[in-house]
Amino acid sequence: MEKKLIFLGIETSCDETAASIVQENLDGSAKVLSSIVSSQIKEHEKFGGVVPELAARSHIENIEFVIEKAIKDSNISLSEIDGVAATAGPGLIVCLTVGLNIGKAIAGFSNKPFIAVNHLEGHALSPGLEKKIQFPYLLLLISGGHSQFLIVHDINNYEQLGTTIDDALGEAFDKTAKMLDLGFPGGPAVEKFSKEGDKKFFKLPEPIINKAGCNLSFAGLKTAVLRESKKIKDNKKLKYNLAASFQYTVNKILFKKTKIAIQEFRKRINKERPQLIVAGGVAANQSVRENFYKLSKEINCIITFPDVKYCGDNAAMIAWAGIQRFKKKLIDEINISAKSRWPLDPDAPYMKGPGLKL
Repeated sequence: MEKKLIFLGIETSCDETAASIVQENLDGSAKVLSSIVSSQIKEHEKFGGVVPELAARSHIENIEFVIEKAIKDSNISLSEIDGVAATAGPGLIVCLTVGLNIGKAIAGFSNKPFIAVNHLEGHALSPGLEKKIQFPYLLLLISGGHSQFLIVHDINNYEQLGTTIDDALGEAFDKTAKMLDLGFPGGPAVEKFSKEGDKKFFKLPEPIINKAGCNLSFAGLKTAVLRESKKIKDNKKLKYNLAASFQYTVNKILFKKTKIAIQEFRKRINKERPQLIVAGGVAANQSVRENFYKLSKEINCIITFPDVKYCGDNAAMIAWAGIQRFKKKLIDEINISAKSRWPLDPDAPYMKGPGLKL
């Protein structure tokens, strides 16, 4: 008799301490039995960004409670779990090590298989928590640390079409919020105050919009926001206008670059209506979602977003990725180490740094 797979997932790559119990049903669908996320917003708010040492300390203080609560809320005992999955990278090493080590300890103590999950693969597969997704599909991953287009051929099989050559989009949102003193975390703050501004008030640059294929750039846009922010000082209306103009410009960039990425996808994959999945923290932004719904109608593609609660860092997506890797027999040794950098496509060129030619 076939058995439903149940995994414990653990996530500590940045400033969320998370644990989750996820079950794969016999039909291949997912059932999230529990998903606990302990945020550290208050700890980092006064700094306007994540302080790695503080984040790691908070993980150490909270991880045991978070895992215990995830197990309790799931009504599943540790003995009923089929495996343990923990984020091994990419991320902040001091933070990754906390969740990775406790995951390995639980797996070793309970004699369960251990899966070291790439955080980006967690995002890539996160829509599967709510609906069955067919491979291959185009993924736009937009988060605090990553912005890239990838063809998801299968589990553990990714082809990068384009990436940011400088800043990640989530980072640009955070820095914009900090420059305008809108609050932390930056992404939700920019989205909130953009609603009160004139999105066409400031004309901001769209870096490499007509070159470099599917690659993205946000450093020039961020610099332009900095320049304008110094002029407006404490004028609230102008601050909101600048936030709105920034978000509007981001959406224009994503619209055009995604059209190019879809064209590239169609060259490689013969699908009349390709599936586009937009995942990562920035995918929770409602204006970004509306922008992509318009795009999907224009270019005849199927657009899918994870539920907002699965856009940010969470352990349900890590448990789900662990289940999918386990089914492919991609099981890791207990001595595997954390990785600060871990591209999904190992053959993709590293696109940052001096001397980059576009």
